[in-house]
Amino acid sequence: MKNDNGIQRRSLMLGAGLSAFAAPAVLTGLSSGAARAQESEAMPVSDGPKSESFSLGNFKILVVEDGSRVMDNPGETFGTGQDPETVSALLEKNFLPADRMVNGFAPVLVDTGDATILFDTGMGAAGRSWGAGRLVEGLRANGYQPEDIDVVVITHMHGDHIMGLMEDGAPTYPNARYVFGDKEYAFWSDEARMGTPAEGGHESVKKLITPLAEKATFINGGDSVAPGIEAMEAFGHTPGHLIFMLESNGEQLVLTADTANHYVLSLQRPDWHVRFDMDPEAAAKSRRAVFDMIAAERLPFIGYHMPFPSVGYVEKSGDGYVFMPKTYQFRL
Repeated sequence: MKNDNGIQRRSLMLGAGLSAFAAPAVLTGLSSGAARAQESEAMPVSDGPKSESFSLGNFKILVVEDGSRVMDNPGETFGTGQDPETVSALLEKNFLPADRMVNGFAPVLVDTGDATILFDTGMGAAGRSWGAGRLVEGLRANGYQPEDIDVVVITHMHGDHIMGLMEDGAPTYPNARYVFGDKEYAFWSDEARMGTPAEGGHESVKKLITPLAEKATFINGGDSVAPGIEAMEAFGHTPGHLIFMLESNGEQLVLTADTANHYVLSLQRPDWHVRFDMDPEAAAKSRRAVFDMIAAERLPFIGYHMPFPSVGYVEKSGDGYVFMPKTYQFRL
């Protein structure tokens, strides 16, 4: 089925011409000096872990806030290359401060009835010094033990999505099998990353992903994780960034991962470059394709960095989109 823009939902092949070495150091690995510096300057803003649960058809959805933090100077991350006054004006127009922002991290659990599937694993122990790494605590508060997780799916291999895979050198989810993007793993595991800005991410993947590879399935766009859960390619943020279409009993929802990372700066200005996007032009193309589809088909989505509980809709507005958080739609 195609949306109004002629985009084939089941095969969003958006990754041509990736500039792999444009990766920012801040999210690419545990050993990144830039990541440590940013974390040390960040202020935790919640005790957490917050959680939100609702039903999608026969699926049970649980969103957990792994943590959140205050970051300075949003324009240094979003709208890079734009005039700072332009970025500030857009934030102020939307009743947001121009000098600081809150960034949250929201892994998602999908209980299909046949399998308990976790999408991304948060910051793990590496984030606990500033209030993150709360995913397991949030799962337990909602009746799920780490041993209950059947499948762990990684949307992409930036640190804030994979650091929670291991705890004290052992798998956090001991009974799970794993689902990784084939293109994503091929990029990060390649020794060619050594000596490049992606070196930190390469080292993290060797430490956290490679030991699990024997229990993993490697997928591409169009592949199914489980009945009703299908991968879609939305490249640019990373070389193999995947999103997922959920469908149960006629209801649908998209897990957009890091396709858009700020509900104003990334959605109202989807063509603006983002420092964390490894190929900013490909990422912008993916943003437009994905959110054109979501807007045209009036689909709900969960974005990993959207304001908690990270669930909402978008409406086309001018050259971009307006984010509308969920309220009571899933309770009726």
